[in-house]
Amino acid sequence: MSDRITPRRAGGGAAGSAGPAAPLTARASALHAGAWWVWALGLATAASRTTNVLLLGLLVAVAGYVVAARRTDAPWARSYGAFLKLGLAVIGIRLVFAVMLGSPVPGTHTLLTLPEVPLPDWAKGVRLGGRVTAEGLVFALADGMKLATLLVCVGAANALANPARLLKSLPGALYEAGVAVVVAMTFAPNLVADVQRLRAARRLRGRPDRGLTALLQVGLPVLEGALERSVALAASMDARGYGRTARVPRAVRRTTSVLTLGGLMGVCAGTYGLLADQGAGYGLPVLLAGLAAALAGLWLGGRRTVRTRYRPDRWGVRAWLVSGSGVAVAALMIRASTYAPGALHPPAVPLTAPELPVWPAASLLVGLLPAFVAPSPSSGGARDAAEPGPGPAGHRRPVRRGPVPATAEGLPRPRPVPKPGSGAPTPTSEEPK
Repeated sequence: MSDRITPRRAGGGAAGSAGPAAPLTARASALHAGAWWVWALGLATAASRTTNVLLLGLLVAVAGYVVAARRTDAPWARSYGAFLKLGLAVIGIRLVFAVMLGSPVPGTHTLLTLPEVPLPDWAKGVRLGGRVTAEGLVFALADGMKLATLLVCVGAANALANPARLLKSLPGALYEAGVAVVVAMTFAPNLVADVQRLRAARRLRGRPDRGLTALLQVGLPVLEGALERSVALAASMDARGYGRTARVPRAVRRTTSVLTLGGLMGVCAGTYGLLADQGAGYGLPVLLAGLAAALAGLWLGGRRTVRTRYRPDRWGVRAWLVSGSGVAVAALMIRASTYAPGALHPPAVPLTAPELPVWPAASLLVGLLPAFVAPSPSSGGARDAAEPGPGPAGHRRPVRRGPVPATAEGLPRPRPVPKPGSGAPTPTSEEPK
């Protein structure tokens, strides 16, 4: 028989109990949710700097490998496949538009000629049908794959970062806006999980799960579940005093608004400058100035909130490594645009096969670092991705495992039977202890 001490799950239930227990939590080894978003945005920045389909495909492979190695079994972790399918749909739509509406790239290799529809004079520059060239399709493929890679990077962040913990890490001034963003982010993963669950139920009942009829029959339960979650969320937000603010002077409110709005505009302008091909010179100074102003505005705006933060997540060494790998990928690709612009943007005319440049491809492999330094899904830090149970998360209490003795807690203890003739009543199992 084994008497070794094992950790109890955070929900308070012992091993082998009837009710489901909350997963183990280990805050010391858990990765900050913001680190995954910084890493994903770094990959997205690298994707925006190139139209080479080989480099874009390598970025998708890097993001997919990290997601496969470090995602958990949480509902939002299953949304990565939906983003992949959405990226493929974007590529297909872009190719269809290139065939039907033409391409701005002239070409000499004609693949087919469609009947052209004459348009009025006010629609000059737009055509329906006509000649379809290989150069136009290659240009459309590179353009569509660039947008699809951006969607895949966002999907990787959705699959790896816990939205509830990301909301917990937001400043107090952005809490109300953060709740709306997190609710919007979790809508798609929950919708995908509901559709998969209902399709599996239809298959078990011997009903078709594909086709228009099945889609219409699945749509109503999915909509009902979304409405139920919305009502439950509204009730929980109202019970927690959502939107309650403290009184601050009017001058502080105005200063906060000016700093926050001006800082966010500077961040947007600087980010656009970094993503654009011609604005890398002014993008970084504007981004840093806007970021400083936005942080000052958020610090002042945090004085209005009466919300406290319980056990905030720490930005540890692993979070620095994960976020730093994404920033390094973005910086190396921006640097590569200066010494290898032809490799990052291969021309569609004349029609040539794309080549894989060595150093830009090696810089993209830096994005694989989170697959080796981030907590694994089997560790306590990754188990914390699930929703916390009713018990105090992060605390572990010992419980004995093995054969349960007869005097285990929760069972009636045996009482001594009185001797005959003693006059004492015979105790029953229904008497209280």
